[in-house]
Amino acid sequence: MISLAGFGFLLACVFGGYIAAGGKLDIILKALPFEFAIIGGAAIGTLVMANSVADLKHVGGGFGKLLKGSRYTRQDYMDLLGLLYYLVRLAQTKGPMALEPHIEKPEESAAFNRFPRIAGDHHVVHLICDYLRMVGMNADDPHQIEDVMARELKKMKEEEMHPSHAMQSMADALPALGIVAAVMGVIKTMGSIDEPPAVLGKMIGGALVGTFLGVLLAYGLMGPFAARLKGVVDEESKFFEVIRAVLVAHLHGNAPQVAVETGRKMVPSGLMPSFQELEESLQGLQIA
Repeated sequence: MISLAGFGFLLACVFGGYIAAGGKLDIILKALPFEFAIIGGAAIGTLVMANSVADLKHVGGGFGKLLKGSRYTRQDYMDLLGLLYYLVRLAQTKGPMALEPHIEKPEESAAFNRFPRIAGDHHVVHLICDYLRMVGMNADDPHQIEDVMARELKKMKEEEMHPSHAMQSMADALPALGIVAAVMGVIKTMGSIDEPPAVLGKMIGGALVGTFLGVLLAYGLMGPFAARLKGVVDEESKFFEVIRAVLVAHLHGNAPQVAVETGRKMVPSGLMPSFQELEESLQGLQIA
């Protein structure tokens, strides 16, 4: 919601400064609905032309994501590290085959059900289960697993970045679409060239609202929205990088505590639990 608050502050400053300088809102308010229909409609049309139906749904979801922010919290990272510790410790003490009941039916696994928020994220569950399943199939070369996971995570991130790219493309188009609306306003004005100067002045002012609106929507709304969504995707991708770090460290033969500590270092600084917090959490998990 901070993005909307920032946009509200932007509007207050732009129009507040305009009014304080002696500007009159009546010209803007009269032209605004028509200019917005032209520019907004053209922008939506270009978005529809450039994307598939699935991509358009993804863009719609992107607006929700940028307003809510990253869905992963500090406790989610704690839960993920706890789950990974349980799984790699089980694999180290009883062998990879001991993981089979957990990775084949994670919805029935006591390990996954202990962390319901993680168990409810099918992307995370599938990623963990797929690579632990590969390890059970003797694909235990850490370098190979790391390379495969890196390529898959890159693909996932690129797909999640599509809404941000679509928003940025719209932001790039909006100033030009504003010029289109302004030119149409000038054409309309030229058709009334015999009107008195006071009338022509208002018509020209209304035409310039198109340029103003296109630039405002591009650099004051869609551009910042695209940047904000990119930041959210970047932050959420760290969650999956933690999984990669822990599993690869485990395949390199590190102790479960060391593997999990490697993953902890991948957590974004603002959400990263301390070494003591994680150790206490893992000790509680061992007792259970």
